[in-house]
Amino acid sequence: MKIQILGTGCAKCQLLEKNAREAVQELGINVEIVKVSNIDDIMSMGVMMTPALAIDDDVKFVGKVVTKDHIKELLAR
Repeated sequence: MKIQILGTGCAKCQLLEKNAREAVQELGINVEIVKVSNIDDIMSMGVMMTPALAIDDDVKFVGKVVTKDHIKELLAR
C-alpha cells in the first residue's frame, strides 16, 4: 500500500504528512508514504488544490488536512 501526500511543502502539506505518518504508526502497518511535490505530477492526478491525499494512486481528499483518525479509518478498509 502507498500513501501519497500531494503538495509543494506548505504548512498544511506538512501537517497532512505528519497525520499520515502517525496514523500508519498507530495502526502498525507497513505502508510507503511518498511526497509528491512536482506540480506536473500533482496535476496529472487531477488535483488542482493542495494538500491532497491519495492511497494507491486514488485521490481521496483535496484541499484540506485530513485528521489522523480519518486516515486510520481509510487504511482500515
